Amino acid sequence: MKTVYVLNGPNLNVLGKREPAIYGATTLASIEADCRKTAKALGLAAECRQSNHEGDLVTWIQEAGDKAVGIVINAGAYTHTSIALHDAIRAVAPLPVVEVHISNIHAREPFRHISMIAPATVGMICGFGSLGYTLALQALAARL
Repeated sequence: MKTVYVLNGPNLNVLGKREPAIYGATTLASIEADCRKTAKALGLAAECRQSNHEGDLVTWIQEAGDKAVGIVINAGAYTHTSIALHDAIRAVAPLPVVEVHISNIHAREPFRHISMIAPATVGMICGFGSLGYTLALQALAARL
């Protein structure tokens, strides 16, 4: 079965507790279960991982370049700061990468309006809560 990596960055491990007015009450475990279910329905397997460390995400992106057919990534705050993630995504091209954000980053603080990784991805889904992951997997499957 073809594998899609679903990668989550810093602080996403505390979803459900962290600022529920912004991020909702859904936990990362629930999102990961939904991703596995959605991926299976699309004929894919979801390999879900989370780290608070930028280097782990870089390593997993590189690994996906050899083992996966695509990546869904919520890089959290690294979205707005990480040239390393941008470069890692470009390094695995043409592997398609879809960027996801639970909140609408364009309706929040100005520093969140810029995504360093967006220019290296095939698209971005933001503002639809945890449904964004399902939408990202559907978009990725359609692109594959």
